[in-house]
Amino acid sequence: MGELAKESISFLTKPSLDTNGAKLGSLGAVFIMLKSALGAGLLIFPWAFEKAGGIHLAVTVEMISLVFLISGLVILGYSSSISGQNTYQAVVRDVCGPAIGNLCEICYVFNLFFISVAFLVIVADQLQKLCVSIYELITGLPESEMLYYWYTDHRFALFLLCLFFIFPLSLPKEISIQKYTRVSSWASMFSVIPTICFGFQFHEACIAVYSSMENRKLSHWVFISVISMFICLIIYSLTGVSGYLTFGKNVAPDILMSYSGSDVTMIVARLLFGISIITIYPIIILLGRSVIQDPLLRRRHKHTAVTESYESRTRVALTTVWVTITLLIAVVVPDISKVISVVGGVGAFFIFIFPGLCLVFVVQSESISLAMRYLLITWGMITLFCGTYIFGQSTSIAIMQLLSDT
Repeated sequence: MGELAKESISFLTKPSLDTNGAKLGSLGAVFIMLKSALGAGLLIFPWAFEKAGGIHLAVTVEMISLVFLISGLVILGYSSSISGQNTYQAVVRDVCGPAIGNLCEICYVFNLFFISVAFLVIVADQLQKLCVSIYELITGLPESEMLYYWYTDHRFALFLLCLFFIFPLSLPKEISIQKYTRVSSWASMFSVIPTICFGFQFHEACIAVYSSMENRKLSHWVFISVISMFICLIIYSLTGVSGYLTFGKNVAPDILMSYSGSDVTMIVARLLFGISIITIYPIIILLGRSVIQDPLLRRRHKHTAVTESYESRTRVALTTVWVTITLLIAVVVPDISKVISVVGGVGAFFIFIFPGLCLVFVVQSESISLAMRYLLITWGMITLFCGTYIFGQSTSIAIMQLLSDT
């Protein structure tokens, strides 16, 4: 498992892969796919089950979504084999053209940015409970009698955390530390979809995994995709069912916030989860920053030499802006469910819209029967339509919720 962990870190921190090096086996591919997917989404699934209207409806939506999720992975793997590219953005650009490729890069940065916000909101939640727990342990007084000071506010603790830990960890070129409002019942049922998109969103990493697999037959990739998705489905469903049955309608968007702050087990859980988020956040910045910085360096290189000093200044500037803005949004919008609505909506591009477009474009040049071509184009259009609907619904709900709170 140690070697697999090292492989997964390498995949998650490199925007492109050397496919001439060591090849991934089936177990390594599944492990990396799961590591890319399982994480903060676990905290919000119980709340999503409640919003969907119960276990049966939520699981039904999950199973329907699974068809599109697996389909997207298969399409992306197939598109990668046709284009010869080994990153998500490169595949979309090669198959669909530069205009859609540019849109993909914008969505990629936007998606990573709001995932960063979601991570900070989760950390803020844990800091809030930890501050209460520490106060109760020191004073012996309950939370209701807790005196408020600006320096005991969890938002101030989040600022210090970003300043002294997250920001320094995000500055290097490589993250070496990783080595060691109510709506209709119909819309409510489908309100679980943004959470599904957030939780099952490892489509951006799947092409990198596929490109470095030892066995890149399409049938084998289908097998890897199905196994990975079903393991995620089981884990997320068990988490959702357990949390929903435990707290019912009182479940918090962040499941850890539903538990008592004085529980020693939960204090440890919050600390461990917070540490995990803190170490993942710099990877997110690294991936998003590279998409912005690389074109800047290429443009600079056309006119003059790119010095190490210039590269360092742009890296520090981008990191500073990224951390500052995500911190401000996390403080202003402390409800993780609202952030997930945005992330899940943008995630629809990577799970539905771009795969649908890739399928429509790629079959145009394939030597297949006319009936099969029309069938695949129809499926691509259905996937594209579903993704557009999910993006529109999730984004509109997120905007309405934000407006209703102001």
